[in-house]
Amino acid sequence: QVQLVESGGGLVQAGGSLRLSCAASGLTFSSYTMAWFRQAPGKEREFVAADRWNGGSTYYADSVKGRFTISRDNAQNTVYLQMNSLKPEDTAVYYCAAGGRVGAFYTRVIGYDIWGQGTQVSVSS
Repeated sequence: QVQLVESGGGLVQAGGSLRLSCAASGLTFSSYTMAWFRQAPGKEREFVAADRWNGGSTYYADSVKGRFTISRDNAQNTVYLQMNSLKPEDTAVYYCAAGGRVGAFYTRVIGYDIWGQGTQVSVSS
């Protein structure tokens, strides 16, 4: 059974840090581009960061560049999102996603075919 399970969300004050984890099972993890998206209440799901399957290429939304870092451990089948200098506008449900044939759609929801259940991140001012 293919599954992505996120953890690490919570409530933090502005300026604080959180580290999200996403454990994958049932797929050849190293062959998948992994990404994080987020969705705030009343808004569409938006791209946060991606890590290409072939290594060496990471991508970030402008809103998180310089504050968030995506990384992966292929031995542990896990992708991480280190979030520093958090802002209230980072408040959202964060989703982990895996795509086998993302191509040019690495910032798009349609590029990914496996999703986790999400983890809530709340940043207070």
